[in-house]
Amino acid sequence: MSLQIENLKVYYRTLAGDVQALDGVTFDIADGEIMGLAGESGCGKSTLGNSLISLTGRMRYVEGTVTLDSTELPIWDFGDMNHHRFKDLSIIPQYAMSALNPTRKIGRMTGELLESRGMKHKEFIPELKRRFELVGLSEDVLGMYPIELSGGMKQRVVMVVSTLLDPSLLIADEITSALDVSTQKAVAEMLVEFRERGFVKSMIVITHDISILYQVADTILVMYAGKLAEKASAETIINSPRHPYTRLLISSLPEVGVTYSGKRLTGIAGTPPALLHPPEGCRFRDRCPFAYEKCLEEPPFVEVDPGHFTACWKEI
Repeated sequence: MSLQIENLKVYYRTLAGDVQALDGVTFDIADGEIMGLAGESGCGKSTLGNSLISLTGRMRYVEGTVTLDSTELPIWDFGDMNHHRFKDLSIIPQYAMSALNPTRKIGRMTGELLESRGMKHKEFIPELKRRFELVGLSEDVLGMYPIELSGGMKQRVVMVVSTLLDPSLLIADEITSALDVSTQKAVAEMLVEFRERGFVKSMIVITHDISILYQVADTILVMYAGKLAEKASAETIINSPRHPYTRLLISSLPEVGVTYSGKRLTGIAGTPPALLHPPEGCRFRDRCPFAYEKCLEEPPFVEVDPGHFTACWKEI
């Protein structure tokens, strides 16, 4: 296995208490797997991705283990994680187009990043230029400031820089947000090409847009209110979901060629629970059309078919 996460809990400190944003998450990602991470806003997607890279601000590690290529990552220690960031695992952060230092030219910024990891910048210039060419960027970009680049160009720069040291795991957080449809498609295709070329081994792609995940992901993991709801192949999640939340999430997507008069889109009634004091049992219970007495107990996240995991008493 490339990545193994066991009972990971990460909370947010507030004056009112701890917000249980990531509460007992357990799953694996195999070598070469692109796993999509989906769910509503506030379900814990970005918290999961960020916790694997850096616990900052109000984030608090509670318990759990993260193992990458048989090495346990000290995610609770910001300093110790410096040995792993960028080399073993890397991230394309949310709002990546704003992640570039506006006062540094791209070449200088990249050089400073490499030197901070004990690398010699000059040795990487040929490879940097080659990868820029692969994503349709001229080497002239190295001498430009971020403000001189379009949104799509900035996104591609961040993609190249984040994977320059061929990390084992890449976390792409909302990588297609704020991009037009054609650029979204191009960026999504680049993610797959990065895996095929060996720039990264495995990948977590975080997005609200399940249609993007269907294009690029091998598997999709659905989260709800800090818990895992379902994981299976992308094909299974889209066409044969087992968890009620996943079914409602898929049914809320528009279909090509279907008009409003022919089929009205349905949302998911209600709102996610507050995670300062989450409800007992299944956290989707109050919004679930199939809830019954057993749902007052928390369902385990178990394998119901080969490679298909879900946390629902109706399906276990």
